[in-house]
Amino acid sequence: MKADIHPNYRAVVFQDISSDFAILTRSTINTKETIKWEDGEEYPLVKVEISSQSHPFYTGKHKIMDSGGRVDKFKQRYGG
Repeated sequence: MKADIHPNYRAVVFQDISSDFAILTRSTINTKETIKWEDGEEYPLVKVEISSQSHPFYTGKHKIMDSGGRVDKFKQRYGG
């Protein structure tokens, strides 16, 4: 491998700003903010707007569209 061409792969905290959820993982993303994690260490912080803790699909608040009506509309429109 060539030296000095690969990004810095390090531990990073991703924090959901819409809920009280954070996860420590590894990433190459650059950030200026830091946060003190549960283990007492300080890690770079990336704030995200949505995660599995706040996404409607994963929280069960997902609205299901009327898919049966769509099929009927398609058949009426195109004579199927």
